[in-house]
Amino acid sequence: MMLSDFFKGRNRMSKEIKLKDSVIGGGSRVTVQSMLNVPAADVAGSVMQAVALERAGCEIIRAAIPDLEAVRLIPAIKQAVKIPVVADIHFDYRIALESVSAGVDKIRINPGNIGEESRIKTVAHACRNAGIPIRIGVNSGSLEKQILTKYGGPTPQALVDSALYHAQLLEKFDFSDIVLSIKSSHVPSMIRAYRLAAEQTDYPLHLGVTEAGTSRMGLLKSAVGIGSLLCDGIGDTIRVSLTADPIEEVRAGRDILKAAGVAREGVEIISCPTCGRTKIDLISLAGQVEDKLADCKKSLKVAVMGCAVNGPGEAREADIGIAGGAGEALLFKKGEIVGKYPEDKILQVLLDEIDRM
Repeated sequence: MMLSDFFKGRNRMSKEIKLKDSVIGGGSRVTVQSMLNVPAADVAGSVMQAVALERAGCEIIRAAIPDLEAVRLIPAIKQAVKIPVVADIHFDYRIALESVSAGVDKIRINPGNIGEESRIKTVAHACRNAGIPIRIGVNSGSLEKQILTKYGGPTPQALVDSALYHAQLLEKFDFSDIVLSIKSSHVPSMIRAYRLAAEQTDYPLHLGVTEAGTSRMGLLKSAVGIGSLLCDGIGDTIRVSLTADPIEEVRAGRDILKAAGVAREGVEIISCPTCGRTKIDLISLAGQVEDKLADCKKSLKVAVMGCAVNGPGEAREADIGIAGGAGEALLFKKGEIVGKYPEDKILQVLLDEIDRM
């Protein structure tokens, strides 16, 4: 059985939610999100970053809309990119209504935070009439007092109860195009909360570790948290939240999908850790290969190995690869050697060969 078939058989079948010209859940592929970090008042800068994110492979863009004036971001961004745009809104239901009127594709808001039921009803009706889904996002720092009292703290079940509480407020007004995110900065709690949610609701789940940190630790925590859930067949969209350039979030998200066996698009790099047999500058070479192929959309497994022991033999499942020698390297495909080249030429030979594949 192929690895992709293994994961396909374990996928949680969530409710299908339409988002612009695509869908979330319902067995559709997992998508990668990111969020703009340019100040909302800087429309030109926000548009520029949105375009860069789309080029990097971002599939859903979220933008903070902190006030009514910031709503002008929505048409500006939508005119510049083809992917769905999400308005991130807190507390003020009027911003949600104006965002819907401005043509946003999705709203991120917690209905329990916008006041009286009439406001929730108004937002629910506006979104339903426009065919716009709502993402509810809870985290360990935003739980309601009664839920914290019931569980004695932000436990995994407390997080799930909070998310379902907000969902029920929308369901009361016949709105069910809902996506849930249930995040914690504590990775084991985040994993447990999403597993509980997967058992208790069929709403699509947006995965993420909140306040994950800088590029190094944020990526590690996200890989463990998001990756574990993806391997369980849980998750419909993901975001790797980093204190870094959002483009790093997108690349990290795509890499996590590949590592978990969920995504096929893009290059997967295999490289050995080097040892005393290595007679080529493998560390530099592997880094260059990764950089050059970062935006390659071809579904390929590329091996960069230090010697013949780890080359065509151990990396025979790679679509293409190189194995170092003394100032030279072998080029191989599917375990079969197809050529030998000087060390200073092998990188370009490999890239040219990949271009032809």
